Amino acid sequence: MKNSILGIALFLIASMPLTAQLNTNNKEFLFNYFEETTEHLKNKISGLSEKQMHFKPSEDQWSISQCIEHIILTEKMLFEMAKSELEKPKNPERKGEVKFKDEDLIEGIKDRSKKAQATDELTGEGKYNSPQEAMVDFKKQRQLVLDFIEHIQLETFRNHISDSPFGAVDAYQSMLFIAGHTARHTLQIEEIKASEEFPE
Repeated sequence: MKNSILGIALFLIASMPLTAQLNTNNKEFLFNYFEETTEHLKNKISGLSEKQMHFKPSEDQWSISQCIEHIILTEKMLFEMAKSELEKPKNPERKGEVKFKDEDLIEGIKDRSKKAQATDELTGEGKYNSPQEAMVDFKKQRQLVLDFIEHIQLETFRNHISDSPFGAVDAYQSMLFIAGHTARHTLQIEEIKASEEFPE
């Protein structure tokens, strides 16, 4: 299941061109990206009613409540994966194997033209009736990630390379993907809200 998640991630970014030159190689950027994706999600769901939270554009599409639940469940799983990799010995000699730039990952994961099917355990049931209760759980999970990042040096992130079905990635990029996953599904929430039948 872990390989399938990372495989999906890299499939999404594999053919993406570099669209912006960003100074991504610092923890300030990482913290800012997490803050940005948190605030964007919060703003997009703020004020939604219970009916709007549970609206589905079609039977085979998710509600906003399910999207947020999926974000939280997946973030927890990805964070545990990243921590496990950082518990292994450093392997900076493999840096040359990392094929994806940070910028490519950030842009690629947001590409909603490439869809992926979540596993059953990461598919939300629609447990949240209000944005407020959803954000409480989201921020609680996200704070665990931020606290962890605070105590890890940038060099440590960059010196832990792990394998994926499509190539090598470093632990810093794994953290970027966690935040980027939220950005991806915030776009999905925007799509749901743009539906012609979205409740008033």
